[in-house]
Order: sequence, then C-alpha cells, then structure tokens
Amino acid sequence: MKAPGIPRALFLSTVLVLGLFLCAVGALAQDVGADVGGGAGIFRPKNPETKRKTPRTSTTGTKPSNRPKPTPAGVAERVEELLDDGNGFRDARKFAEAEEAYQSVLKLKPRDARAAYGLGNIYSDQQRWAEAEAAYRNAVTWAPTDADAYVALSVVLVQPLAGADNAKRFAEASDFARKAVQLDPKMAVGWDRLGVALQARGIFNSETEHSHRRALELDPQFAVAYAHLAKVLNRLGRATEAVPLYEKASELAKDPATLNLIAESLQGEQLWPASEPVIKRALDLDPKNPTSLVLMGRYLIVYRRFGEAEPFLKSATEVSSRNFQPFILLGRTYLALERLPEAESMYERASTLAVLGEKKQLAGAFGFEGVGDAYMKTRQKNEAARVYQRALDLDPGNKSLELKLAQARQN
Repeated sequence: MKAPGIPRALFLSTVLVLGLFLCAVGALAQDVGADVGGGAGIFRPKNPETKRKTPRTSTTGTKPSNRPKPTPAGVAERVEELLDDGNGFRDARKFAEAEEAYQSVLKLKPRDARAAYGLGNIYSDQQRWAEAEAAYRNAVTWAPTDADAYVALSVVLVQPLAGADNAKRFAEASDFARKAVQLDPKMAVGWDRLGVALQARGIFNSETEHSHRRALELDPQFAVAYAHLAKVLNRLGRATEAVPLYEKASELAKDPATLNLIAESLQGEQLWPASEPVIKRALDLDPKNPTSLVLMGRYLIVYRRFGEAEPFLKSATEVSSRNFQPFILLGRTYLALERLPEAESMYERASTLAVLGEKKQLAGAFGFEGVGDAYMKTRQKNEAARVYQRALDLDPGNKSLELKLAQARQN
C-alpha cells in the first residue's frame, strides 16, 4: 500500500498563496523561537559497533556502577560489554543509563572513540548540542578516519546556538561533511549533510543542489535527501520542481525522524498548513517523539491554538527534560492563556538550560517581560516588579526593563 504523502492540491495551493499567507501568520511565527533542530531530528547516528560475541538483548541488566571492577585481563571485554549496554539503553531511551555506560568505558579506556561517539549520540538525541559537539570532536580526534563521526559532528554544528559564532560553526559543518565524503565517496548521508551545511550558510546554488542529487544517485530511497533537495529548489524559485520531491519524501518516509525533517522543512519555508498532516503521521508512529511534539506545539502556537498546544509541549518537557525549546514554548503558551504563575515556572525551568543569547530571549516580551506586562495590566504591581527584576537578572542593562521596573515600584 502506498504511504500517504502531502496532498498535491494542498501543497500547491499553499505555495501559490504563500505571499498572502506570510502576511497573515508571519508575525505569529516569530514568537515560536528558532528551528527545533536545524534538521538534526531526521538524522539518528548509528550506534558504535561492538565486538561482543553475544550481543545484549535486554536493557534491564545491572547498571555499570553496580558491577565489580574488571581485572586487567578483562578490561577489553568489559569495554565491549559497556558499549553494548550503552547502545541498548540508548535504543530504549534510557539516556541516563546510556550516558553512564559510555562514561564508564572512558574511565577504563580514556581515548575510546566509540564511547565518545556514543555519548555524542545520546546528547544529540536529547538536543544537548554543546555536549554533543564536544563528544563528537573527541571522536574525530581519536578516530580521524571515521566518516560516521565527521557526519555526526557536521549535523551538530548546523544547530544554531544563541550567543555562538554560528557562521564559523556552519563553515566547520561543511568542512567536516566534505571530509566525510572524501573518506567515503559513496556515503549518501555524507553528501546530503554537505548540502544541509551549505544551506545553513545561506548557500543555495548549484553545489548545494548537486550535493543532494549526488546523495539520491547513491541512494534513490533516501527520503530525507528528497526533502532537502525540495527546500533548495524552493529557495531557487523552482517551487513546481519542489512539489513532487516533497511528495516523494513523504511517500518514502517510514519513521518519525524522516517525517520530522519534512515537517521542519515545510515550517522553515513558512508552509505551515502542509506541515500538520506530516507531524500527525510522525506522532501516530511515535507519540512521545520529542521533536514531533515540539513541531506540533509550534504549529499550534502559530495559529494561537494555545490550549491544544499545551499537552504536546508538556509531553515534550517530560520526554526531553534537558532541552530549552519545549520549556520556553510551554511558557509562551501559558502566557497566552494568562496562566501567569505557570508561565513564570516554565521560564525559570528554561533559564536553567539557557545559554547567553537564550537568556536574553527569556527576558523579553515572550518571556519574563511579557509576564510582568500581564501583571501590570491586572494592576499587580508587586508581582510585576518581581518578574521585571528577574528579567533584568537575565538581561542586565536593558533600559526598557529598567523603566518598567521603576514604574512597577511606584506607589
């Protein structure tokens, strides 16, 4: 049976009325934050290989910390066992246990590239980008001929980080992807990620198009590459060529990660209506997929369907408790619903995960400042003053916030 794709009539109509559509929802889309994963949600690096003769078949075994230390002769076997444990725990989404297993490998064998790669995988799964980057950098340093590690690092580097030199990161991402295809010229995912890195740099040209087309020559069933190529063609003003590629990607998509890519690409092109059925398919396959949950939350926020967005984003905070994005989006939802204590609580949770640029975002109109403004409207000046002060803690020297704080403190 043919997998359901994006209805052609829906997609074409969306493209044709894009200008009008952007006028209607452009402002609404601005407050949902940056892309949730920069395309990372569609890429799940394979687990590091192990040499155990009897692979682990269960993730309910003894945790690494509770096992006796190996004798020197047994270190090599224990390393393989722990790597296999980490892989099993990762597949079961037991990330804390997986992290402990991989870290235990590094205690036994400090420069084991497979353990570093495994750590990068679980950090990437949780969108803990800075930690994933550090782990993958170790992996390529310790195993400089591992094409998979270069690709994984390239994926992480296209994630925009607030306060970072993203232009430099994106340039590195393309360099690492090129290194991967030099090591393995027939690596379809390497060619595709080269195209993605070029897109991240704002480069939409023949080289970008060629990278994705080369990936499809090597693997005609590569659904992700069809979606990436469609985005390039859309940006080049060739929307009619992009439509069948989006449809092909949707037809081939068999897993939530690939469907997330399609939905994220559509949202990135401001084609919000076409993203909804794709996200629903992903959630049908995996109701707890954190990227799918955030994408659905973003979609609903754009249309001010805040009550519907809440359960999706709440689930995302539970599944991915170390990811900044679902917390700030859930806070935005509570703010719109005028549930101010809950909004404030979510922003506080987000502040523990935020880097410098994200802290300024938290201090703004769709963060603590917005909560303070809402308190002022209901003449709760003491509450407003407290929240404005919290915003200033995150964005010191903000003159607008200083003025609002002074007004709130007036009798």
